[in-house]
Amino acid sequence: MKTINSTAELKIVILQLELHQEIQGQILKEQFVVTINSFTPINLIKKALNDVASSPYLIDNIISTSMGLITGYISKSHSLGSSNSLFRKLLGSVLQFGVTNILAQHPEIFKSVGHYLMDKIFHKKIETTPEP
Repeated sequence: MKTINSTAELKIVILQLELHQEIQGQILKEQFVVTINSFTPINLIKKALNDVASSPYLIDNIISTSMGLITGYISKSHSLGSSNSLFRKLLGSVLQFGVTNILAQHPEIFKSVGHYLMDKIFHKKIETTPEP
């Protein structure tokens, strides 16, 4: 900044600084209003829902978790049937929990088994005859 030698230059610099302060104050007030509006409950809920809906892995997580739950339930009901034994019910719950966790954490296992079964069911093996 250059040195001010006269009162006229000092008044000009003061006016410039006051104008700059007024502009910065107005910008700060506008930003304050925007910030307050973004923290209203409805806007917080909207943002949270948009973040959840735009998650790229949401569908994969829902599918893998639901497949794990379904498979765990089926394994429990298939292994127990209609048992009245407390030990067998406890064992079935442990089995259900284990299968559900494994399939929810490692959905690629379920996918690979599914692809293998689909290939075996729908694609017949073509036998090749050796050429003499």
